Amino acid sequence: MKSKGLLSILTFSEKRKDILFLLEEKSCTLSDIKDYFNVSSPEISPRIKEMLEHNLIEKTEKGYQITPIGKAIIHHFRPFLDIIETIEKNESFWVEHYLGDIPQHLLNDLIALKECNVVSGSIENIYESHKIFVENLLKSTTIKGVSSIFIPTYPDFVVELAKKDVPTSLILTENVFQKVRDEHREKLKFYLDAPKTELHVIDDVKLAFVVTDVFFSMSLFFNPDTYDPRDDIVGYDQAALKWGSDLFDYYQGKSRKVTSI
Repeated sequence: MKSKGLLSILTFSEKRKDILFLLEEKSCTLSDIKDYFNVSSPEISPRIKEMLEHNLIEKTEKGYQITPIGKAIIHHFRPFLDIIETIEKNESFWVEHYLGDIPQHLLNDLIALKECNVVSGSIENIYESHKIFVENLLKSTTIKGVSSIFIPTYPDFVVELAKKDVPTSLILTENVFQKVRDEHREKLKFYLDAPKTELHVIDDVKLAFVVTDVFFSMSLFFNPDTYDPRDDIVGYDQAALKWGSDLFDYYQGKSRKVTSI
């Protein structure tokens, strides 16, 4: 569908968009707007005229203010800008990795990860992100995680969590579970017998993440066959923690609980 002009008013001018957001907060005179953006009248007046013509703003005795139509547009426009900003902030992470095992309803809510950043290990020190991961785990008092990869130090680490009665819920893929059961049977038994632990097994999933009361950290695959050990996306705000918890709940619903071996 060809735009009649309203779409271009907001999407092709950063200044028009910013004016609309400014007037959403309060009415402003022309002088207020010029001072806020540090621009001259010839720079700002044409943009204001276009916005008046499209009924996004109106002029009153107190200055310019947003119209009801302008408010309705902002209500839907701001989430669009937020999701674009979220993706662009860590664009290479989202572009280069396999996202097929993140459910669509959580991809639709990717704005929750707006404050997250990518932590990368250098080629010389590929496990730098893993170091930060462990440091954050040690600060946590509740832990939930999904793992499709096996790291040799994890069984000992998880046993220590169980010994300290840290509430821990893990979901392992079938292959990882079998490896732990075959090579670390006593440690697995200790974990299962601990009072504040849970273990679930899922057929397969191409991602790995942990969410605690402190942080959320997720690593992905480049493609379904190649895991990326270098890059984690990490967040500490409540929105990221809830997103990670919802992702865990999604996979817990697809897994089977293991209580003994």
